[in-house]
Amino acid sequence: MLFVPNKLLLEKAMAEGYAVGAFNTNNLETTRAIVRAARELDSPLILATSEGAINYAGINNLKTMAEIAAQESGLPISLHLDHGTSLEIVMRCIRHGWSSVMYDGSKLPFEENVANARQVVELAHLVGVSVEGELGRLVGVEDNISVTEREAAMTDPDQAQEFVKRTGVDALAVAIGNAHGFYKGEPQLDFIRLEQIRARVEVPLVLHGASGIPDEGIRRAVKIGVDKINIDTEVRAAFQKAVASFLAENPQVIDPRKILGPAIKAMSEVVKSKIELFGSVGKA
Repeated sequence: MLFVPNKLLLEKAMAEGYAVGAFNTNNLETTRAIVRAARELDSPLILATSEGAINYAGINNLKTMAEIAAQESGLPISLHLDHGTSLEIVMRCIRHGWSSVMYDGSKLPFEENVANARQVVELAHLVGVSVEGELGRLVGVEDNISVTEREAAMTDPDQAQEFVKRTGVDALAVAIGNAHGFYKGEPQLDFIRLEQIRARVEVPLVLHGASGIPDEGIRRAVKIGVDKINIDTEVRAAFQKAVASFLAENPQVIDPRKILGPAIKAMSEVVKSKIELFGSVGKA
Protein backbone atom coordinates (compact mmCIF):
# COMPACT_ATOMS: atom_id res chain seq x y z
CA MET A 1 0.00 0.00 0.00
CA LEU A 2 1.49 3.33 -1.10
CA PHE A 3 -0.47 5.39 1.39
CA VAL A 4 -0.01 5.05 5.13
CA PRO A 5 -3.05 4.16 7.28
CA ASN A 6 -4.17 6.92 9.64
CA LYS A 7 -3.74 4.51 12.54
CA LEU A 8 0.04 4.57 12.17
CA LEU A 9 0.25 8.34 11.77
CA LEU A 10 -2.07 9.08 14.67
CA GLU A 11 -0.67 6.58 17.16
CA LYS A 12 2.75 8.23 16.72
CA ALA A 13 1.15 11.66 17.15
CA MET A 14 -0.65 10.46 20.26
CA ALA A 15 2.57 9.11 21.77
CA GLU A 16 4.60 12.24 21.01
CA GLY A 17 2.00 14.92 21.77
CA TYR A 18 1.26 16.57 18.44
CA ALA A 19 -1.56 16.44 15.88
CA VAL A 20 -1.53 15.51 12.20
CA GLY A 21 -3.34 17.85 9.84
CA ALA A 22 -6.01 16.46 7.51
CA PHE A 23 -6.43 18.88 4.61
CA ASN A 24 -9.24 18.47 2.10
CA THR A 25 -8.39 18.42 -1.58
CA ASN A 26 -10.60 18.63 -4.67
CA ASN A 27 -8.14 19.17 -7.51
CA LEU A 28 -4.53 19.22 -8.69
CA GLU A 29 -3.74 22.72 -7.44
CA THR A 30 -4.97 22.04 -3.91
CA THR A 31 -3.19 18.69 -3.75
CA ARG A 32 0.08 20.27 -4.87
CA ALA A 33 -0.27 23.11 -2.38
CA ILE A 34 -0.92 20.79 0.56
CA VAL A 35 1.89 18.36 -0.23
CA ARG A 36 4.35 21.18 -0.98
CA ALA A 37 3.76 22.61 2.49
CA ALA A 38 4.19 19.25 4.21
CA ARG A 39 7.36 18.53 2.25
CA GLU A 40 8.89 21.90 3.17
CA LEU A 41 8.22 21.24 6.86
CA ASP A 42 8.96 17.48 6.81
CA SER A 43 5.54 16.70 8.26
CA PRO A 44 3.29 13.65 8.03
CA LEU A 45 0.10 14.42 6.18
CA ILE A 46 -3.48 13.30 5.67
CA LEU A 47 -5.02 14.13 2.29
CA ALA A 48 -8.74 14.20 2.94
CA THR A 49 -11.29 13.65 0.19
CA SER A 50 -15.02 14.11 0.60
CA GLU A 51 -17.67 12.32 -1.41
CA GLY A 52 -18.33 15.63 -3.15
CA ALA A 53 -14.67 15.92 -4.12
CA ILE A 54 -14.71 12.38 -5.50
CA ASN A 55 -17.79 13.15 -7.57
CA TYR A 56 -16.25 16.39 -8.82
CA ALA A 57 -12.77 15.20 -9.76
CA GLY A 58 -13.44 11.51 -10.41
CA ILE A 59 -12.19 8.84 -8.03
CA ASN A 60 -9.37 7.66 -10.30
CA ASN A 61 -8.16 11.20 -11.00
CA LEU A 62 -8.19 12.13 -7.32
CA LYS A 63 -6.37 8.94 -6.32
CA THR A 64 -3.73 9.30 -9.06
CA MET A 65 -3.00 12.92 -8.18
CA ALA A 66 -2.52 11.97 -4.53
CA GLU A 67 -0.44 8.94 -5.48
CA ILE A 68 1.99 10.93 -7.61
CA ALA A 69 2.27 13.64 -4.96
CA ALA A 70 2.99 11.05 -2.27
CA GLN A 71 5.63 9.32 -4.38
CA GLU A 72 7.40 12.57 -5.20
CA SER A 73 7.31 13.86 -1.63
CA GLY A 74 8.70 10.80 0.11
CA LEU A 75 6.49 11.65 3.10
CA PRO A 76 4.21 9.36 5.09
CA ILE A 77 0.86 10.36 3.58
CA SER A 78 -2.59 8.93 4.16
CA LEU A 79 -5.37 9.13 1.59
CA HIS A 80 -8.51 9.47 3.67
CA LEU A 81 -12.24 9.46 2.97
CA ASP A 82 -13.81 12.31 4.92
CA HIS A 83 -17.42 11.96 6.12
CA GLY A 84 -18.43 8.80 4.30
CA THR A 85 -22.09 8.34 5.11
CA SER A 86 -22.75 5.01 3.42
CA LEU A 87 -21.15 1.60 3.14
CA GLU A 88 -21.14 2.04 -0.64
CA ILE A 89 -18.81 5.08 -0.68
CA VAL A 90 -16.62 3.53 2.01
CA MET A 91 -16.16 0.32 0.04
CA ARG A 92 -15.60 2.23 -3.18
CA CYS A 93 -12.69 4.09 -1.63
CA ILE A 94 -11.23 0.96 -0.09
CA ARG A 95 -11.33 -0.81 -3.46
CA HIS A 96 -9.57 2.15 -5.10
CA GLY A 97 -6.69 2.21 -2.62
CA TRP A 98 -7.63 4.68 0.12
CA SER A 99 -5.67 3.91 3.29
CA SER A 100 -8.21 5.35 5.70
CA VAL A 101 -11.96 5.91 5.73
CA MET A 102 -14.31 7.81 7.95
CA TYR A 103 -17.76 6.41 8.50
CA ASP A 104 -19.98 9.24 9.69
CA GLY A 105 -23.15 7.93 11.28
CA SER A 106 -23.35 10.78 13.76
CA LYS A 107 -26.84 11.81 12.61
CA LEU A 108 -28.20 8.31 13.20
CA PRO A 109 -29.50 6.82 16.46
CA PHE A 110 -26.64 5.56 18.64
CA GLU A 111 -27.29 1.84 18.11
CA GLU A 112 -27.51 2.23 14.34
CA ASN A 113 -24.30 4.25 14.28
CA VAL A 114 -22.57 1.53 16.31
CA ALA A 115 -23.81 -1.30 14.08
CA ASN A 116 -22.83 0.43 10.85
CA ALA A 117 -19.44 1.56 12.13
CA ARG A 118 -18.69 -1.96 13.35
CA GLN A 119 -19.47 -3.35 9.91
CA VAL A 120 -17.14 -0.83 8.27
CA VAL A 121 -14.38 -1.70 10.74
CA GLU A 122 -14.71 -5.42 10.09
CA LEU A 123 -14.43 -4.94 6.33
CA ALA A 124 -11.72 -2.27 6.34
CA HIS A 125 -9.44 -4.03 8.80
CA LEU A 126 -9.35 -7.09 6.56
CA VAL A 127 -7.23 -5.07 4.11
CA GLY A 128 -5.33 -2.89 6.58
CA VAL A 129 -7.45 0.25 6.17
CA SER A 130 -8.00 2.50 9.19
CA VAL A 131 -11.47 3.61 10.26
CA GLU A 132 -12.55 6.86 11.89
CA GLY A 133 -15.97 7.09 13.50
CA GLU A 134 -17.93 10.10 14.70
CA LEU A 135 -20.14 10.54 17.71
CA GLY A 136 -22.05 13.73 18.38
CA ARG A 137 -23.60 15.88 15.67
CA LEU A 138 -21.52 18.70 14.19
CA VAL A 139 -23.80 21.55 13.26
CA GLY A 140 -23.16 24.02 10.46
CA VAL A 141 -22.00 27.45 11.55
CA GLU A 142 -22.83 27.83 15.22
CA ASP A 143 -25.29 30.68 15.22
CA ASN A 144 -28.89 30.73 16.48
CA ILE A 145 -28.41 27.57 18.51
CA SER A 146 -29.98 27.27 21.94
CA VAL A 147 -28.11 25.81 24.91
CA THR A 148 -30.28 22.71 24.76
CA GLU A 149 -29.55 22.17 21.07
CA ARG A 150 -25.86 22.85 21.61
CA GLU A 151 -25.68 20.26 24.39
CA ALA A 152 -27.55 17.69 22.30
CA ALA A 153 -25.06 18.11 19.46
CA MET A 154 -22.03 17.35 21.62
CA THR A 155 -20.30 14.04 22.24
CA ASP A 156 -21.22 12.31 25.48
CA PRO A 157 -18.02 11.02 27.18
CA ASP A 158 -19.60 7.79 28.43
CA GLN A 159 -21.16 7.07 25.04
CA ALA A 160 -17.79 7.75 23.43
CA GLN A 161 -16.20 5.07 25.56
CA GLU A 162 -18.94 2.59 24.70
CA PHE A 163 -18.85 3.48 21.00
CA VAL A 164 -15.11 2.86 20.67
CA LYS A 165 -15.27 -0.39 22.62
CA ARG A 166 -18.17 -1.80 20.60
CA THR A 167 -17.06 -0.67 17.14
CA GLY A 168 -13.29 -1.06 17.24
CA VAL A 169 -12.71 2.22 15.36
CA ASP A 170 -9.12 3.43 15.12
CA ALA A 171 -9.99 7.09 15.79
CA LEU A 172 -12.98 9.04 17.06
CA ALA A 173 -14.19 12.43 15.81
CA VAL A 174 -15.79 14.38 18.64
CA ALA A 175 -18.15 17.33 18.85
CA ILE A 176 -17.19 19.79 21.60
CA GLY A 177 -18.63 23.00 20.15
CA ASN A 178 -16.70 22.85 16.88
CA ALA A 179 -18.61 23.44 13.65
CA HIS A 180 -18.16 23.18 9.89
CA GLY A 181 -17.63 26.34 7.88
CA PHE A 182 -16.71 29.79 9.13
CA TYR A 183 -17.70 30.67 12.69
CA LYS A 184 -19.81 33.71 13.44
CA GLY A 185 -18.32 35.01 16.63
CA GLU A 186 -15.82 33.29 18.92
CA PRO A 187 -16.21 29.48 18.95
CA GLN A 188 -16.83 28.18 22.46
CA LEU A 189 -15.14 24.80 22.78
CA ASP A 190 -15.97 22.60 25.77
CA PHE A 191 -12.46 21.63 26.88
CA ILE A 192 -13.73 19.99 30.06
CA ARG A 193 -15.82 17.65 27.90
CA LEU A 194 -12.76 16.97 25.75
CA GLU A 195 -10.74 16.07 28.87
CA GLN A 196 -13.50 13.71 29.97
CA ILE A 197 -13.58 12.01 26.57
CA ARG A 198 -9.78 11.72 26.50
CA ALA A 199 -9.83 10.04 29.92
CA ARG A 200 -12.31 7.42 28.72
CA VAL A 201 -11.14 6.75 25.15
CA GLU A 202 -7.82 5.09 24.27
CA VAL A 203 -7.83 5.71 20.51
CA PRO A 204 -6.73 8.97 18.83
CA LEU A 205 -9.24 11.83 18.88
CA VAL A 206 -10.19 13.98 15.90
CA LEU A 207 -11.32 17.61 15.75
CA HIS A 208 -13.39 18.55 12.70
CA GLY A 209 -14.36 22.09 11.77
CA ALA A 210 -11.07 23.56 12.99
CA SER A 211 -10.94 26.41 10.43
CA GLY A 212 -11.43 29.61 12.37
CA ILE A 213 -10.71 28.26 15.85
CA PRO A 214 -8.16 30.58 17.49
CA ASP A 215 -4.60 29.26 17.72
CA GLU A 216 -4.71 29.10 21.50
CA GLY A 217 -7.80 26.89 21.34
CA ILE A 218 -6.05 24.53 18.92
CA ARG A 219 -2.95 24.36 21.14
CA ARG A 220 -5.11 23.57 24.15
CA ALA A 221 -6.98 20.83 22.28
CA VAL A 222 -3.70 19.24 21.16
CA LYS A 223 -2.33 19.43 24.70
CA ILE A 224 -5.42 17.66 26.03
CA GLY A 225 -5.07 14.94 23.43
CA VAL A 226 -6.49 15.73 19.98
CA ASP A 227 -4.35 13.86 17.44
CA LYS A 228 -5.94 14.73 14.06
CA ILE A 229 -7.26 18.14 13.04
CA ASN A 230 -9.30 18.79 9.89
CA ILE A 231 -8.85 21.95 7.86
CA ASP A 232 -10.81 22.80 4.71
CA THR A 233 -12.55 26.18 4.80
CA GLU A 234 -9.42 28.27 5.39
CA VAL A 235 -7.64 26.63 2.47
CA ARG A 236 -10.62 27.29 0.19
CA ALA A 237 -10.76 30.90 1.34
CA ALA A 238 -7.07 31.38 0.54
CA PHE A 239 -7.68 29.99 -2.95
CA GLN A 240 -10.63 32.30 -3.60
CA LYS A 241 -8.89 35.39 -2.26
CA ALA A 242 -5.72 34.79 -4.29
CA VAL A 243 -7.58 34.17 -7.55
CA ALA A 244 -9.87 37.18 -7.05
CA SER A 245 -6.94 39.45 -6.23
CA PHE A 246 -4.90 38.30 -9.22
CA LEU A 247 -7.78 38.75 -11.65
CA ALA A 248 -8.60 42.18 -10.25
CA GLU A 249 -5.01 43.28 -10.87
CA ASN A 250 -4.57 41.37 -14.14
CA PRO A 251 -7.97 41.30 -15.90
CA GLN A 252 -6.34 40.66 -19.27
CA VAL A 253 -4.66 37.39 -18.20
CA ILE A 254 -6.41 34.22 -19.41
CA ASP A 255 -3.63 31.68 -18.77
CA PRO A 256 -4.89 29.31 -16.03
CA ARG A 257 -1.32 28.63 -14.93
CA LYS A 258 -0.71 32.29 -14.18
CA ILE A 259 -4.10 32.68 -12.51
CA LEU A 260 -3.80 29.60 -10.31
CA GLY A 261 -0.11 29.93 -9.43
CA PRO A 262 -0.71 32.54 -6.71
CA ALA A 263 -3.56 30.40 -5.36
CA ILE A 264 -1.26 27.41 -4.92
CA LYS A 265 1.20 29.58 -3.01
CA ALA A 266 -1.55 31.06 -0.82
CA MET A 267 -3.03 27.66 0.03
CA SER A 268 0.40 26.28 0.80
CA GLU A 269 1.09 29.10 3.25
CA VAL A 270 -2.14 28.33 5.11
CA VAL A 271 -1.24 24.66 5.33
CA LYS A 272 2.27 25.46 6.57
CA SER A 273 0.87 27.69 9.31
CA LYS A 274 -1.43 24.89 10.46
CA ILE A 275 1.31 22.26 10.43
CA GLU A 276 3.42 24.53 12.63
CA LEU A 277 0.46 25.12 14.94
CA PHE A 278 -0.28 21.39 15.24
CA GLY A 279 3.31 20.62 16.20
CA SER A 280 4.04 18.10 13.43
CA VAL A 281 7.05 19.90 11.89
CA GLY A 282 9.90 17.41 11.45
CA LYS A 283 7.75 14.45 12.46
CA ALA A 284 7.63 12.72 9.04
